[in-house]
Amino acid sequence: MARLTDVNPELINVYRCVRDRLGPVIALLELHQLRHSKDYYYDLRAQHELPPVERAARFIYLNKTCFNGLYRENRKGRFNVPMGSYKNPGICNIDMLTAASEVLQRCEIEQGNFTSVLDHAKGQRDFVYLDPPYFPISATSNFTSYSRDAFGAEQHEQLRDVCLKLAKRGVKVMLSNSNCEFVRELYDDSVFELQEITAARSINSKAKNRGKITELLITTY
Repeated sequence: MARLTDVNPELINVYRCVRDRLGPVIALLELHQLRHSKDYYYDLRAQHELPPVERAARFIYLNKTCFNGLYRENRKGRFNVPMGSYKNPGICNIDMLTAASEVLQRCEIEQGNFTSVLDHAKGQRDFVYLDPPYFPISATSNFTSYSRDAFGAEQHEQLRDVCLKLAKRGVKVMLSNSNCEFVRELYDDSVFELQEITAARSINSKAKNRGKITELLITTY
């Protein structure tokens, strides 16, 4: 059995609804796809107090139609990303949603931060993958959270400490992060192996700077 945890309650709600109530989610996404327009996007973005299935479909719709697929909240916890420029956004991918639902049937899903993994991963038979908000590599990339709570240097240090505790238990750990000096120094320990990988990234204010970049894949021995 796998366990899926995230600090964002809206994302957790999406996972649960795709797993347990796929049909109604698809029906709403098909409606959003039919009605999609600039006015419709901002009207739906402004709605907040919705039932779980409607919240899940709203989340997916906004993700597929907002600027660069970015998720960002203001201090009140309200999604505030402007609409993107897409001719034909893939709002309702039934095959992908069905495949995701099938995989999620084998998952326990809960809201929580990264420290909660210490309650579940106990030994050599466990594997943990962590995907934190990446440490910014420049002043213009200083986006450290996709919720109202920031994830800065202190949180990255706490995450490293959690990884060390897991490693001491024999748990296999893997995480991704920015390829920068801060992260390299943070995981400069005999229990970690750092590997540069290439990944495609589309979130940048300048189109010419979007594309493939190097990241770090960090694993325990």
